[in-house]
Amino acid sequence: MLEDVTISNFALIDSVSLEFNSGFTVLSGETGAGKSILIGALSFLLGGKGGTEVIRQGASEAKVSGTFSICKNQLESLQWLEEHGIQPEDGRVLIRRFVRENGKTGAWIQEVPVTRTELAEFASFLVDIHGQHQHQSLLRVLEHRRFLDSYAGITEEVASFTSLYAQLVEKRKQLDELCTSDADRQRRIELLTFAVNEIEEAKLKPEEEDNLTAEENRLLKFEQIYSDVEAVTSILSGIQEGFSVLSALKKAQNHLSQAANSDATLSSLDNRLESSFYEISDIAEELRSFTQGLVFDPDRLEYVQERLALIFKLKKKYASQGHQSSLAEVIEYAKNARRELENITSSQQNKDLLELQVEQLSKTVYTTAKKLSEKRKLFGKQMSKQIESVLSVLGMKGAVFSVSVEEKPETEGGVMQKCGPYGMDDVEFLISTNQGSPVKPLAKIASGGELSRVMLAIKTILAESDSVDTLVFDEIDTGIGGEVSVAVGAHLKKLSKKSQIFCITHVASIACYADNQIKIAKNSGSGSTVTSVQDVSGRQRVEEIARMLSGDAITTESLEHAESLLSRFGGISHG
Repeated sequence: MLEDVTISNFALIDSVSLEFNSGFTVLSGETGAGKSILIGALSFLLGGKGGTEVIRQGASEAKVSGTFSICKNQLESLQWLEEHGIQPEDGRVLIRRFVRENGKTGAWIQEVPVTRTELAEFASFLVDIHGQHQHQSLLRVLEHRRFLDSYAGITEEVASFTSLYAQLVEKRKQLDELCTSDADRQRRIELLTFAVNEIEEAKLKPEEEDNLTAEENRLLKFEQIYSDVEAVTSILSGIQEGFSVLSALKKAQNHLSQAANSDATLSSLDNRLESSFYEISDIAEELRSFTQGLVFDPDRLEYVQERLALIFKLKKKYASQGHQSSLAEVIEYAKNARRELENITSSQQNKDLLELQVEQLSKTVYTTAKKLSEKRKLFGKQMSKQIESVLSVLGMKGAVFSVSVEEKPETEGGVMQKCGPYGMDDVEFLISTNQGSPVKPLAKIASGGELSRVMLAIKTILAESDSVDTLVFDEIDTGIGGEVSVAVGAHLKKLSKKSQIFCITHVASIACYADNQIKIAKNSGSGSTVTSVQDVSGRQRVEEIARMLSGDAITTESLEHAESLLSRFGGISHG
């Protein structure tokens, strides 16, 4: 139950603090006074949309807060609080929300910050705001199924079915992709198989190309290499022109050694020259060995060149940058191709598994949809009778209301019913407002006043099984008056015995039934317009009812009539 609300700088409201009681509370005021602003502020508090446009002109932020008491039977709201680590205090929670001129917003439940989505989710367990625009939901046939499911208490079952149906749709999609791509898959298998075989038969090694290139270079320049190495060997060993570098170095080293014996400062140079002699001697020996082993093999050159040609071709076919890529890319391509082949090969197994899963899911979806359909048909009949009963009280005696639940057409072959995300049923509300006339779609024949009463009837029967104990009706009196409005007022009064009821109305015969009345007025002055909100009781309430009766002008007759209505329907004496 909503116990109090504080509003600051919201739309035309400067600052308002109100305390509420249980029972039936009416919000009244002159046309254009801003009665819906209060409901708008409450909607904002409960997670409704609201940006900088709701900030009162000249203010920097709009703030709304409210205290709600939570009964022990409101299990959903208590469970939600527990899951979010929020603890009520003495069975109450404080909700706060603000929006600033820079667009920043914030919301809290108790002292815990929450998102707008979380706030709206929690608030849905506490308050049901029925605005005038919701009459129009009765004109949308798709909404009828939602009303019936809520009445039948199968909303969660339908949500589970929707999830199950989504799984089936996804599995069917996967299966269709496998079935429609058989030819493409076969072509892909052939391509990958050829590539893997071609690369694997080559028995490539990551560094092979560099080694082969170096070897090819040696073989192609064999004569030049042999000639140059032989020349160096001759120079070092004295074979060429009777001069030996090694002999000359040896003689030089002997003379330097003798000099070092006489002058120690030459010892380091002596050692270096000696080391040079041995190093060049070793080089000469290795060059002789290299020359002896250097043999030209035309067959080897042919093999190396063929091998390099193969590598060039494979890189051009399977590497991203063609022959300029590294050989590692070709080897990696083969690995990936083998992996893809394995996946494609196993796709047939996947296809078999998917076919089995689709078959099983189809049966489960059908069975579940059938059970939902049976419940809808059962509760549809109960709902029809209950709504007819309420409509009779609301001045529509003889009206026939019917909840039509028709199964969707069968698929080809007639084996399975065609299901949708919410089951196999097409649900539509039908009505006959004239006795003896056949029922027809509600959207086609009901007037605005009749739609208001049908919606009130639906809200009434849903409230009996709903844990939400605060209902807000904005302009529920659209299109009605006279005895019908009296019936609506009486019905709201009766409904308030089970739920806290708020109702915006301009009809006195509805307002007089209320336990509490709040007057909303618009005051202009000092260059600004402000909406004021105040409780009215006693004489003030008589005057407000009188104003509603006489169209904003209070007369002696309207005052007497107001006192009569309040005494008769409000159970209050004002004499």
